[in-house]
Amino acid sequence: MLRFAPSPTGDMHIGNLRVAIFNYIVAKQRGERFVVRIEDTDKERNIEGKDREILEILQLFGLKYDDLYYQSRNLTIHQHMAIKLLEERKAFACFCTPEELEAEREMAKTSGTAYRYSGRCEVLSDQEVLANEKPFTIRIKKPKEAVEFEDIIKGKISFMPEEIDSFVIMRADKSPTYNFACALDDMLHDISLVIRGEDHVSNTPKQIHIRELLGYDKKIEYAHLPIILNEDGKKMSKRDSASSVRWLFEEGFIPEAIANYLILLGNKTPTEIFTLQEAIEWFDLKSVSKAAAKFDLDKLRFLNREHMKMMDSKELSRAFGFADAAIGELAKCYLEEGSTIKEIKPKIEAIFSAKPFDGSWGEEMKLLQKALKKAPAFETFDEMKSYLMKETGLKGKRFFKPLRVLLTGAEHGPELSYLYPYLKSYIEEIIK
Repeated sequence: MLRFAPSPTGDMHIGNLRVAIFNYIVAKQRGERFVVRIEDTDKERNIEGKDREILEILQLFGLKYDDLYYQSRNLTIHQHMAIKLLEERKAFACFCTPEELEAEREMAKTSGTAYRYSGRCEVLSDQEVLANEKPFTIRIKKPKEAVEFEDIIKGKISFMPEEIDSFVIMRADKSPTYNFACALDDMLHDISLVIRGEDHVSNTPKQIHIRELLGYDKKIEYAHLPIILNEDGKKMSKRDSASSVRWLFEEGFIPEAIANYLILLGNKTPTEIFTLQEAIEWFDLKSVSKAAAKFDLDKLRFLNREHMKMMDSKELSRAFGFADAAIGELAKCYLEEGSTIKEIKPKIEAIFSAKPFDGSWGEEMKLLQKALKKAPAFETFDEMKSYLMKETGLKGKRFFKPLRVLLTGAEHGPELSYLYPYLKSYIEEIIK
């Protein structure tokens, strides 16, 4: 079983979306279940409604999950497992105050060494623990040996005991920390492979250590994806607009193109343009580069244009507020001038908006409008052109320029003969 485990603490980042896509693809390839686990145990950071937003985004990308879990519902299990580790003396109560721990961190910083927990509460006797009435956290004892694992993308990775340290597994309010809840839930849900971002590499030995102390001996595979860089070559953060999936939608990028790009990014693929379903046929985690990849918005624009060309015309039409496939085909005529829904939408809106009769071509437009209002329906542009020239006496530039403004609301654009097949059913509405 594979899982996508987002936290409902903000807009979905494209790095998280890439993780979801890769987990979905590999689950399909392996014939395993794909589950979504909303990691909502950090109540202070949770944002109301963000869980629903995450699920809606997955639906838009066609990432159908088999089960949905909320991590907070396993709280009782998390607490029982922490007590079990305490009873087996694999964990210990820590009475250190936040101020004391911060002082230790400052000392380490001053001395130029990595901070490690002092271990002072680990040596407390049972009597000292029972007699202490201060709030306490629960820390797991650090491993005695190095923890190693084989990463599908990065290869063999090893962490020494000091790097893992005696970390907190339960907070003073008896809520689990990220690593403890994550490790337990991967056990409970029988996860076979964890695909996530490389910022989680240091969490992996901690989670392996937790499961080993609990006697869980099933091997879980890992694949840590390299980070995505912004245009400046730095780690893409929330400050980068393009890092937000919501922003990409607002800018008019479609799910098919975004998925194509995120699979292509830092990867070896047999073709440049493909669908999610096609990627399932050939995708290989081992082909993903170990190095970070730079996000290229222009490349995404190119892919967006190509996917809009392939898009079902009726579906594309709905993106512009119409149900008729003709509007989808009309939008495709403008793909040389724009590459996103947002860029093309004003051009479609201009066609159906009131036209400027007080401009340079106002008089000619009035003549053309009058002639069209009493004209029969024309099957071809040439038939309409011949009729209008005869009725108005207009020719050349004095004919084509005002006709273009009357029909499209713009002086420049695709050939009218190219647009006419998709405009002809709407002529009355366009020239009103």
